[in-house]
Amino acid sequence: MIIEVKTNQRNYPIIIERGAICKAAEIVYGEPGTDTAVSGTAKSGTADTGAVGSGFTNSGTAGFDGTKRGIIEPGSKAFIVTDSGIPDKWKEALQRQFPSSPMFIFEQGEASKNISTYKEILSWLASNRASRKDTVIALGGGVTGDMAGFAAATYMRGISYINIPTTSLSQIDSSIGGKTAIDLDGLKNIVGAFWQPSAVIIDTDTLSTLPARQLAAGLAEAVKSGLIGDAGLFEIFEEMEALAFMQPTAQADTLASRLDGIIYRSLMVKKAIVEQDENEASLRKLLNLGHTYGHAYESYYAGRYLHGECVAMGMMTIIQDEEIRTRLGKVLKMLDLPISCDADKGRIAELVMSDKKAVGNHIEIAQVDEIGKAHLETWSIGKLRDMLETVQQ
Repeated sequence: MIIEVKTNQRNYPIIIERGAICKAAEIVYGEPGTDTAVSGTAKSGTADTGAVGSGFTNSGTAGFDGTKRGIIEPGSKAFIVTDSGIPDKWKEALQRQFPSSPMFIFEQGEASKNISTYKEILSWLASNRASRKDTVIALGGGVTGDMAGFAAATYMRGISYINIPTTSLSQIDSSIGGKTAIDLDGLKNIVGAFWQPSAVIIDTDTLSTLPARQLAAGLAEAVKSGLIGDAGLFEIFEEMEALAFMQPTAQADTLASRLDGIIYRSLMVKKAIVEQDENEASLRKLLNLGHTYGHAYESYYAGRYLHGECVAMGMMTIIQDEEIRTRLGKVLKMLDLPISCDADKGRIAELVMSDKKAVGNHIEIAQVDEIGKAHLETWSIGKLRDMLETVQQ
């Protein structure tokens, strides 16, 4: 499957194919005669693709014009950025295809998403004489994509980068849309840039080496996508929840069979929004459902919870409709995601007001009154504090 994303900065393909990581060089350089070079006619998915929820316009996937020429020009050098937690089999699969490409490996985890690691990547690029025509390849999860993307956005005022996400979170959400960032002084993603990738290569085979907890945490973003833009996607999770209740052993098999479709539909929701609001002036803020509180929980707990787990709690905090909260809670429990916490309300409120979307004593948040449709509301600091009662259980 190929999805074309059209933005003002650049158009780029999202290539979803099992085994794609072992064909990355063919995709990137578009070797003549290969089936994996990006073709002029985009292919659509067949399993669980469905329609994007009402309220968003969607330009579809046809028309990417990269016929047999690949993503980057021949002669351009690739610089691979990855982290210590990526299994060797995926690093080696990529290195075999780019034998002359240097590889930068930083310590796994959100704690590495800082100015020091960012500076190290820039110094590494400079010492290896990376030029403006070269490309950074990010191999890993959301932290790797953020770090590599931000380095690419700022090195020599911007060079191209290709994202190869290896986690459910990054494949479902963070690998597209152009948000790149690092953390600073305990504040998440406070320094960054909008820098669209030249391509995203998604190989769902890489999820086979992902721990179950991380897989589930990434699926929180797919649940969010269903809530804001695709009711049918949310219903897939509800069907899984019902099936798991009747046949507990069937849940894993059902998820495995529907995972490609879940990823595709999630990406289509985000694509439809990003194409209309690339730099988050308005509509794109809908993608932050659960993130206003989620990022605050993430900063507060400093590693105790994964990003997707914090988003799950954030969605339970922000959504006011009791029926939707009940349905959401059942789905999150089925995925073994937390729905409550013991965070200090005052400190969480302080962290929320440090969010990039806060203006004075107010902040714009995403809200859902009907599954598959979302809207924006402006909340006061007082209301933010009051809503924290919903997860203090």
